[in-house]
Amino acid sequence: MHPAQILYEDNHLLVVDKPADWVVQGAQLGQRSLLEAAKEYLKVKYHKPGKVFLGVVSRLDAPVTGVVPFARTSKAAARLSEQFRDRTSRKLYWGIVEGVVEPQIQTLKHQLVRDL
Repeated sequence: MHPAQILYEDNHLLVVDKPADWVVQGAQLGQRSLLEAAKEYLKVKYHKPGKVFLGVVSRLDAPVTGVVPFARTSKAAARLSEQFRDRTSRKLYWGIVEGVVEPQIQTLKHQLVRDL
C-alpha cells in the first residue's frame, strides 16, 4: 500500500495515514485512491479471492495529509458513521504555516475553502 502507512488494524477497522495528493475515493483515470489501495492491501494480506468491503466514514481533501479511518464491516461503518453524524467523535486539525506568525488567539469564524 506504499506510500500510505497502516496505523491500526483489527477485524472492524483499518486506519491509514493518508499522504498528500491522494484522494480518499473517487480517483480520476490514472490516479490511485486511498480506498482502492487499502482494499488491495487487505486483498493481498488476507488472500481474499473476491471483492473487499471497506466503508468510507470520513474523508480528507486530496492536498491534505492525515489519518483516515475505514470500516471493515457494515456494522462498523454504521456505528462510525453515527459517531461522525452525532459529533461524538473528536476531530483535530493542525495547520502548518510559512513565515512569521504573530501570536494571537482568535476563533476561526468561516469555513476553510480550497484556493482555486
